Amino acid sequence: MTQYYPPITYMVSEQEDGMLLKTILQKRMGVSRKLLSRLKLTEEGIQLNGVRVFISAAVKARDRVEIRMEQETSADIMPQPMELDILYEDEDLLVLNKPPGVIVHPTHGHYTGTLANGVVDYWEKQGLKYRFRAVHRLDQDTSGVLCIAKNPYVHQHISEQMIANTVDKRYVALVHGVPAKAQGELDGPIDRDPEEPHRRIVTPSGYPSLTRYEVQERYGDWASMVGLKLETGRTHQIRVHMSSLGHALIGDTMYPQELLQPERKEEWERLDSLIPRQALHAASLTLFHPIQRTEMIFKAPLPQDMSLLRSRLIQHSDDR
Repeated sequence: MTQYYPPITYMVSEQEDGMLLKTILQKRMGVSRKLLSRLKLTEEGIQLNGVRVFISAAVKARDRVEIRMEQETSADIMPQPMELDILYEDEDLLVLNKPPGVIVHPTHGHYTGTLANGVVDYWEKQGLKYRFRAVHRLDQDTSGVLCIAKNPYVHQHISEQMIANTVDKRYVALVHGVPAKAQGELDGPIDRDPEEPHRRIVTPSGYPSLTRYEVQERYGDWASMVGLKLETGRTHQIRVHMSSLGHALIGDTMYPQELLQPERKEEWERLDSLIPRQALHAASLTLFHPIQRTEMIFKAPLPQDMSLLRSRLIQHSDDR
């Protein structure tokens, strides 16, 4: 017997009387063409007042339109026990505080130990059937807020918000030195480094990339805490932009601090040794919940390693 997720319901208004069901599904409920095709082939996928109908049917005011999606699982992801820091969960979303050092999704050579393995295990132990659908990415060594959709409709709508840049993504970084301007924009196109394809560089021929920053704390002239807002979502964007500004993230071995002042080399190296990863944390994520129809803000506190680094920076600046 086919199992479904709870239905998503829409009530037809007086102004929509006489519209085609297809129009309601696509224009009012925002069902994508791909999902609509799947729903049409599903026995209880599309119903009007509890009855399966063709999408060419006309609707009347106060009609109840429902879509039902079949339950899915990630059969290709091995369940693996893992401690999860859950910030929020409902029938449609799972929001986690991702720890540093953990890959989000299995990749070639990393089939276990990923966040996906832990989430699939967490759902399986509760008898729940969901497919792992992360709606955005975080680098392996970046900590913080990560949003996972539990069905294709929610995944589609949040992905569209990401593309439209209506999702507010805020980060916190601890960087070398102190930017000359307390706040500003880093508007530099980013693309692959032709000599090292796994790295990214700022280049005139790259993809438009914009990061806004604001200095939140200063630790003498040694280091600073910077708040960042992503206006685009390029791979390694914050790391590349801050490095190009001359204020690389502390602990970042891929985009290290440039030695513009060779006499401070030992100082920079000592800073980088205080944390085993780039000091970058996804502090908050604001999005519009597609089902609850309200704006939601998710926040993750500064992780222990960055909190300890911050304390050491404060102590060092006080001692100087």
